[in-house]
Amino acid sequence: MVSDMMTFENQNIADIEKEVIREMLLQNSGRSFELCRSINQDLTFHTLQEEMRKRSIELGQAQMKTLKLIGEDDLYTNLALLLSDQCETTTKVALFQGTDKAIFRDRKEFSGSVLKQLEEVYLFIDLLNKTKATFYGLDRNDMRDYPEEALREALLNSIVHRDYSFSGSNLINIYDDRIEFVSLGGLVPGLELESIFIGVSQSRNPNLAAIFYRMKLIESYGTGIYKIERAYKNQDSGPVFETAKGVFRVTLPNRNETQDNDRQMRTSVVRENPLNVQKNMIYQYALKNGSITRKEAEDLIGAGTTKAFRLLKELCDAGKLEQKRCGKLSTYIVK
Repeated sequence: MVSDMMTFENQNIADIEKEVIREMLLQNSGRSFELCRSINQDLTFHTLQEEMRKRSIELGQAQMKTLKLIGEDDLYTNLALLLSDQCETTTKVALFQGTDKAIFRDRKEFSGSVLKQLEEVYLFIDLLNKTKATFYGLDRNDMRDYPEEALREALLNSIVHRDYSFSGSNLINIYDDRIEFVSLGGLVPGLELESIFIGVSQSRNPNLAAIFYRMKLIESYGTGIYKIERAYKNQDSGPVFETAKGVFRVTLPNRNETQDNDRQMRTSVVRENPLNVQKNMIYQYALKNGSITRKEAEDLIGAGTTKAFRLLKELCDAGKLEQKRCGKLSTYIVK
């Protein structure tokens, strides 16, 4: 299994190195990868035609020219290659046990048109997206590990915005506590990570994005990141977006795993030393508000005067708080 995983990743590294020269040539030519002539002209479009038919979109010779699938020389472009059944780029999904790459459980590679990959990959990861039920009294709450909208948008982002001048595969790594979508190309030159959080969108593949928009797979430009973040609203852990030279990664936390870990940690701490937990609650309250009264401490931890006074005194003895008033008006400030 370890050998398989090394081969699985090393192939992508080799592909990246091999394609650096190709990327430089594209940049110097001034033409986008999409609009360059496809080396392979023996293309078929069964998947694309079927998807267009489902949406009542006509796809004849004239439409293919309008959509930039056919260039001015009447030859297929690289955009046509991506949407064809002969698409060379694949998506590799790796499944790991635990939270690191120590134990490699399974892998699956998806090929064909990027539209076919989009559907098949989503169905595959959706099968792994378990549902957990929690009960609050008589009420039952079902929650999937990952919000469907976040999975969909992260997957679309990895397909629409990657740099296809690199021949390496799209990578999806699934761990117990998270799922990572890794696409090649990084951000478009001139943009920074902060730019995408304010809605700036500069697609590397504007014609591919336009086709996805026309097919209603994406709603508008620059909304994907917002939708992913919105899907994790009110969750303890949110999505993480990272970029490095030539790479962009979106990490979605497993909501059920995160909540279970937090719940276990809280339960463990309370069982081990509930007094320390209450003492820390008092101290954190004082830090936030500048001071705390004895009455506020009693209400905060739900205890009587004696216990609250003892915990406040221990904090004073530890040099964290200082008592300023006595009796019912006792006030403690942060030292």
